[in-house]
Amino acid sequence: MKLCLTLMMMFAFSITEAQEISLFNTNGKAVAYIDTVDKDLTIYLWSGKPVAFISGEDVYGFNGKHLGWYAKGIVRDHKGDQVGVTKKATNMYTEYEPYKSSKQYKPYKGHKEYAPYKPYWSTSWSDTDLKIFLLQGTND
Repeated sequence: MKLCLTLMMMFAFSITEAQEISLFNTNGKAVAYIDTVDKDLTIYLWSGKPVAFISGEDVYGFNGKHLGWYAKGIVRDHKGDQVGVTKKATNMYTEYEPYKSSKQYKPYKGHKEYAPYKPYWSTSWSDTDLKIFLLQGTND
């Protein structure tokens, strides 16, 4: 019985992991994550604050501002530079992912602005930190 309960708990934790994709900044620190169960593909900061969502390849803030693109595990800014990456999309060292805070309620979405033309993708990192980049999508 204990073995069955242990296996069920391990399965439940593995499902939770598969539902969230961590995003790392240029230093390999886990800053945000994508909730893949959420139909809006909401991006939350590690603090639980919802800051953006993915629509196709476009990343929009809840204030309606087009922030950049998410493609092949990489978040890019309007210059095409990398702002954040998933563990699978990089070969750099990533820090241990701490426990996440509880998710806060999502705000209403603002009217989406038009996305600019996609630039050529760069191999360089943006000067803007991932957290600051994502906070541009809030009204705070």
